[in-house]
Amino acid sequence: GDARSQEAIKARSAEAKVEWIWLKTLEEVDKTTEGDCYMDLDFVFDQQRIDRLALLLPRPVLINAVLPTLREIGQPFIRINGWPGFLKRPIAEVAVSAREQEQKLLSLFDSLHWPFQLVPDIAGMISARIISMIVNEAYFTFEAKTSTKDEIDIAMKLGTNYPKGPFEWSREIGLKNIYELLMCLTKSDGRYRPSPAMALELK
Repeated sequence: GDARSQEAIKARSAEAKVEWIWLKTLEEVDKTTEGDCYMDLDFVFDQQRIDRLALLLPRPVLINAVLPTLREIGQPFIRINGWPGFLKRPIAEVAVSAREQEQKLLSLFDSLHWPFQLVPDIAGMISARIISMIVNEAYFTFEAKTSTKDEIDIAMKLGTNYPKGPFEWSREIGLKNIYELLMCLTKSDGRYRPSPAMALELK
């Protein structure tokens, strides 16, 4: 993971007796066999990467995979929502592919002093879907010239007590991440169709 992800993980497990070993490349994993669990915060849906990570099983392998499901990945990894900003949340959002993994999950997150919520193994999990839709609606509002981005952020923070405005969220998470999730979800539900203004901003 990048420096921001590493800092968030270390902060989450500050009270736990854990030694973290940070690797710069995935290739270095081949030389590291003493780990009790592994975490890939830069995960991409690439078969070569998946095959390399699969060699680490049956030890827990956590991957930051908000879009691809474990059914698509085809390995019993543990999905976490590691989008920028999400690792700092009080509770981790986690998905597994089989019920028998839950005990391993309880033991692992307990040792890390990291509360978690088990969610369905679906694209976007739960909170990423919700925030992406909020951001998308904000873009539709902006596109209609109802208000400016700054005004929409202020209105949502003051009117709904959101910790961040939708455009602040989009900058922190990365608009590309949000757009790709919406495009993925649109395949099965047209309500997730990204705003043209969002698409235009990405060009």
